[in-house]
Amino acid sequence: MASLARELSAAAGAAFEAVGLEARFGEVRRSDKPELADFQCNGAMAAAKSAGRNPREIAVEIAAALKAHPLVLSAEVAGPGFINLRVSEAALSLRADAVRGDAMAGAEKAADAAVTVIDFGGANVAKPMHVGHLRSAVIGDTLQRMLRFAGDTVISDVHLGDWGLQMGHLVTELEDEQPGLVYFDAAFTGPYPKEAPVTIGDLGRLYPQASNKAKADEARNERSQKAVAEMQAGRAGYRALLRHFIEVSVEALKKDYGFLNVSFDLWKGESDVDDLIPGLVERFKAAGLAEKSDGAWIVRVAKESDKKEIPPVMLVNSRGGTGYHTTDLATILDRMENLSPKPERMLYVVDQRQALHFEQVYRAADMLGLIEESRLEHIGFGTVNGTDGKPFKTREGGVLRLADLQAMALEEADKKLVAANLPADMGAEERADVAKKVAVAALRFSDLMNTRTTNYVFDLERFTSFEGKTGPYLMYAAVRVKSVLRKAAEAGHAPGKVAVTEDTERALVLQLDGFGAALLGAREKRMPHILCEHLYSLAQAFSAFYAALPIAAEADAGNRASRLALADAVRHQLETGLGLLGIAVPERM
Repeated sequence: MASLARELSAAAGAAFEAVGLEARFGEVRRSDKPELADFQCNGAMAAAKSAGRNPREIAVEIAAALKAHPLVLSAEVAGPGFINLRVSEAALSLRADAVRGDAMAGAEKAADAAVTVIDFGGANVAKPMHVGHLRSAVIGDTLQRMLRFAGDTVISDVHLGDWGLQMGHLVTELEDEQPGLVYFDAAFTGPYPKEAPVTIGDLGRLYPQASNKAKADEARNERSQKAVAEMQAGRAGYRALLRHFIEVSVEALKKDYGFLNVSFDLWKGESDVDDLIPGLVERFKAAGLAEKSDGAWIVRVAKESDKKEIPPVMLVNSRGGTGYHTTDLATILDRMENLSPKPERMLYVVDQRQALHFEQVYRAADMLGLIEESRLEHIGFGTVNGTDGKPFKTREGGVLRLADLQAMALEEADKKLVAANLPADMGAEERADVAKKVAVAALRFSDLMNTRTTNYVFDLERFTSFEGKTGPYLMYAAVRVKSVLRKAAEAGHAPGKVAVTEDTERALVLQLDGFGAALLGAREKRMPHILCEHLYSLAQAFSAFYAALPIAAEADAGNRASRLALADAVRHQLETGLGLLGIAVPERM
């Protein structure tokens, strides 16, 4: 459904065309000075420049035409040619009713919807998720929710890291501890055991042991590298172990991702495209794009226009192994040839520090004709820092595990709920459910409210607060609206048709009207904080409305029914918007 801003823009565009000017000059947006106007159109200045006319004269003509539009209460010209528009109460009332009854809560589908793959640059097999994985998880998941809501066909892929040196470390360390396992017998032909010889706890112990040994002993490191090469070459025992490592790891990963309300369509890893790599390398060679350099096969992707050095892509290293460049290219090939519907673009939600890697991969993919470089986007993000401004660590100086962070958030959420005086009849199960929702709201919103490309300081006590710009505050705002509506229903009062008469009602409806623009802006720019800002402003606008006017307690039946309907429209949009952020709202708290 079209917003008031869009309808007014269409009307202003038609007015500009009627006087011989381009419709694009009719863009209308929310006023910077709400005390003077609801909306403003500044196109007269640009139109005057292109037409060689006086901007105020043009503005006067456009304002005169807009005054006759049914949405417009007043259209006044200010300064050199600004057009200030005030919307009628009837138009605002109709808009609020429309938002309340709309499945998209006032938003609309995107005009450029596409089949989109979202790559989460996933967690590594055998390594516990840490706080650094939080951003990719919640940003990527919010993008998939927003894009789907706006009409895109989305295929999300965790893209597990399961093909690197860590696999060699695990194989060799496990062999040292349990050399008798059949996986290490090169003559064994199978079948291999279905039960994994390791638990997730074992993997979490084996990897750092092997990694530390390899750092101190080059021969130990080379042994792991050799194991990786043999695995990649198809050694059956090592491949069987890899499958066990992946299955055990995915089971644990699903718990961490599940806590955050994050899910994926595909749980594929780098190893899933191994069989495509030989053919891919041959395609680069046949196209004359690959060249031999110091025993390795590379692809030069630098352009004459580059203002910085762009190193070549490493297809095959001098030992015959492949790395992230090759597996990422093979993954693109796999998606383009095997996914249905065929992807039209791919978004990679990965740390900003990987920007060069993706630039290299995107160029190579374009050169080979897999997909145009412009259809591949790196959705980079900053780091999660501690109060010292450095990447967030434990008190002991180690990387904080995501599971530990979640436990901390749950504990802090429970403390806040105790202090908030929960309903006396709330049982333990309901309280635990609310605490989890608060914890998830705190973790997700604290990340999403920041401009994606910036770093932010993690402050759990502040992020779990029910005051300020936090997830729990927005959750509480939605619960408060639910409470108003529930108590009204218990008293026999029902929502009716909205009839806007008061300033705080006007402000609230105008805020509701901005949902669609916020959603499409967040989608287009891949910036969830735009939607966060809208929802926070909506909660504040409702708070002002709630403080200024009685709702369920209003004596006049018509006003009461109107305000209940307006509150219900706010509930609908808040719950819809928070759902897009991956935040569920409890019935009470």
